[in-house]
Amino acid sequence: MIRPAVPADVPEIHAMVRELADYEKSLAEAKATEQQLHDALFCAHPAAFAHVAEDDTGRTVGFALWFRNFSTWTGAHGVYLEDLYVRPESRGGGHGKALLTELARICVERGYGRLEWSVLNWNEPSIAFYRALGATPMDEWTVYRLSGAALAELGS
Repeated sequence: MIRPAVPADVPEIHAMVRELADYEKSLAEAKATEQQLHDALFCAHPAAFAHVAEDDTGRTVGFALWFRNFSTWTGAHGVYLEDLYVRPESRGGGHGKALLTELARICVERGYGRLEWSVLNWNEPSIAFYRALGATPMDEWTVYRLSGAALAELGS
């Protein structure tokens, strides 16, 4: 079952964010708190949205955290998937596909032109999964990021 997250889901989402960061060998960089996630997801004007996947017993086994973006080329909003995670013991049960299907449904329903995300180059299982769904890599594009001291220097 896929459903929109509610405030009571925040502790599980936070735990899974940390599990994902550990899997991606970046646990030390995962500094968001439960309160920050709660505020981002459930304030008057949310910065992000989340859906959770539950198994047959009602246990939360995965989540998708996303936000709207906008394309000047298509003139339409899209969805940027920040995180997609299914707990290892629940992988292969269709939860990841169901989460992406729900986001695709939202895009179609709202007239959004794109569903986009990033994947680590070494994450072959995820790459194979995404390709099987029909997703294509944006090989000619490279993600750039300003953070830490470089962001502070440029912004001051």
